[in-house]
Amino acid sequence: MPITLAPSILSADFARLGQQVREAAAAGAAYIHVDVMDGHFVPNLTMGPVVVRALRPIADELDLTLDVHLMIEQPERLLPAFAQAGADILTVHVETCPHLHRTVQQIRELGAKPGVTLNPATPLVTLEEIMPYVDQILVMSVNPGFGGQSYIPTSTEKIARLRRQLNARGLRHVDIEVDGGIKPDNVREVVEAGANIIVAGSAIFNAQASIAENIAAFRRAISRQ
Repeated sequence: MPITLAPSILSADFARLGQQVREAAAAGAAYIHVDVMDGHFVPNLTMGPVVVRALRPIADELDLTLDVHLMIEQPERLLPAFAQAGADILTVHVETCPHLHRTVQQIRELGAKPGVTLNPATPLVTLEEIMPYVDQILVMSVNPGFGGQSYIPTSTEKIARLRRQLNARGLRHVDIEVDGGIKPDNVREVVEAGANIIVAGSAIFNAQASIAENIAAFRRAISRQ
C-alpha cells in the first residue's frame, strides 16, 4: 500500500489555515486530518463543521481528502452536519458508539467513508465484528485530547497485530491510520508495522522548519531502506 501523510490541522496556525493547508498540499500531502473534540469525551474543545466547510473548496481545488476524526460523545447526532460540510472520511471512536454497526452504516449512507478508532488502552478485540464494514481503522498512539504528546511504544505491536488480523480476514484494502507522537525518527517503525496513513501535527506545523521541509523529512524517513 502507498504511504499517505495526513497533516493534522490541530497544530496549524488558524490565522493562516488556508495558506498552511495549501503549503502542505504543495509538499505532497494527500489528506488533511481534522481533529474534532467536544470537551467531554476528551478534555479539549476544538473545531466543528464550519472548519470543514471552509476547507472543502481548497480540498476540491487541490484534490485533498478531508479526514475528519470525531473525538466526541454521541457522534451520530453530528454526522449529518459534518457530511454536509464536506468530510470525505468520518471516523468515530468505538468507546462512544454503543450501536457501532448502525453508526458506520449511517456514515456510509451520508456519502462519506466510515472509519473507527481505538484509544491506546482499548483492545483490538472491540473491532472484531466491525472490521468488514469500515474503510479505515485509526490506532491512537497517544491518549487523545492534545497535540504534541509522545508516542506510546506498545502501539507498534498493536498496529502489527491489527494488520495481521486484517490480512487473515481478506481485508487488505482497509487502511490503518496512526495518530499521535509520530515524527521522522519513528515513522519508519510505524509503517513497517503495517500503517499506511500517518497523521502528524506538531511535527509538520511548527516554528523549527517550514511545512515543506518537515514533510520532506517524513518522506525521506519513510523511503529509507
